[in-house]
Amino acid sequence: MKKVIKLLLSRMFIIAFMVFLQLGWVVLILYDASRKSDIVQALIHILSLVIVMLVLQRWNNPSIKLGWVFLILAVPLVGVPVYLIFGRKGLTKKTRLRMNEASKDMERTVVQNPKVWEHLSALDERALVQSNYLLKKANAPVYEHTHTTYFTCGEEMFPRMLEDIRQAKRYIFLEYFILDRGQMYDQLVDALAERVRAGVEVRLIYDDFGCMGKMPAHFYRELQQKGIKCAAFNTVRPIMAIIMNHRDHRKLLSIDGTISYTGGINIADEYVNRIDRFGYWKDTGVRMEGDASISVTRYFLEMWDYIVNTKEELGDFLPEPMPDSIESQGFVQPYVDTPLDAENVGENVYLNLINRATRYVYFFTPYLVLDQELMIAFENAAKSGVDVRLVLPGIPDKKLVYCLSRSHYKKLVEAGVKIYEYTPGFLHAKCAVCDDEYATVGSINLDYRSLYLHFECGVFMVHTPVVKSLYDDFDRVFRESKQITPEMCQRKHPFVVELFYTFLRLIAPLL
Repeated sequence: MKKVIKLLLSRMFIIAFMVFLQLGWVVLILYDASRKSDIVQALIHILSLVIVMLVLQRWNNPSIKLGWVFLILAVPLVGVPVYLIFGRKGLTKKTRLRMNEASKDMERTVVQNPKVWEHLSALDERALVQSNYLLKKANAPVYEHTHTTYFTCGEEMFPRMLEDIRQAKRYIFLEYFILDRGQMYDQLVDALAERVRAGVEVRLIYDDFGCMGKMPAHFYRELQQKGIKCAAFNTVRPIMAIIMNHRDHRKLLSIDGTISYTGGINIADEYVNRIDRFGYWKDTGVRMEGDASISVTRYFLEMWDYIVNTKEELGDFLPEPMPDSIESQGFVQPYVDTPLDAENVGENVYLNLINRATRYVYFFTPYLVLDQELMIAFENAAKSGVDVRLVLPGIPDKKLVYCLSRSHYKKLVEAGVKIYEYTPGFLHAKCAVCDDEYATVGSINLDYRSLYLHFECGVFMVHTPVVKSLYDDFDRVFRESKQITPEMCQRKHPFVVELFYTFLRLIAPLL
């Protein structure tokens, strides 16, 4: 009973209740008006057809279009208001202008080093194509003189993070989707507070929705009292608004502009396996030391300037040049993806890896909610003889998404894709490795929210030590996992179950 009362009084429940109350009120008004007036009923149907035409003419993913068309035509009284509130991809004009302005100010400072470009061009033309895409469409330079270290789990990465934080001299910038009280959070805050006392500037960006239900509404005040500057991305309010559909799913840490981290690891005890939620929690991360950390600092400051509405010069946060002190170990290219434009950077990085693989391409992903482009890419690669493997959780955190992920298995396995479920527990990593040459690690899931709606981040690496480390990690995980065989996929489900799978795939873009 205490848990029920706590849930009913929680901020998340109250906000969700008020939003659904407003939506229900709109639907009831439309229903009542249409029942009493044939003209209103006709206007609603005309409006639904107009919206469907607008949805179809947009240069959107066909799967997303199909989901919205189904909802709008099947239940126009619900589909029309839901689409007008939540369905239009993109932020408000004011938000886009502010974020673009913050981004452009930083772009003038961070530019591509032509010598690095020449070195990459001479070494690997296939990598150059991917890097050129990221440079042109995501304004993401590629770097040398960067050491990279791969971490196979959160409990391996977190002590190194704390060690680096305790050595910070100028600033520490953190940006995370989830913060949750516990041992990991307490140790991190203690380390940050100690650096504040030593004169280091500490800033933290957190996603308000990601922390809702985990942290008290005003927890940031405790951090501010310790000298840690805080900014909440996209504060959740109890009103229906399109901007609430976009979240900051990035995981970034920059220390003095020389050391940085990214990956899938948030700040909560399950990520370092100090509590047991869904068996063993498998996640991954990357540490970068050297020039590439400049881009991570830039990405943080762009978001900070947008949230706080300030204008800062990136040049004030740049470290001293380090080419002589850090030996080159391949090429490193941090990047971010935003819903501000029509460019699906995260998905295209994945597609480029799949389409250019000649021997193998392996993926870690907690969710498998594929659009047509990714489905075809995986199938074609496997049919062409490429060793395509996907590893998903053996113990899910979201049962509905787990069912949706499994609904893709049969078609992929029939095409020759090898699918594994990580039997020790929940796999939260978002990584890919290809042909012993390329790898990407970041926050981007293989689902619609990550690929189309959220602010995301990753790092593309060419011929770095991480490529071999990630391959070895995959090799270990394959042995710990259960492979989904063609025989498993041939088992017939009851008609109702198959119908449910079809329905889930249809509405997947709306989830």
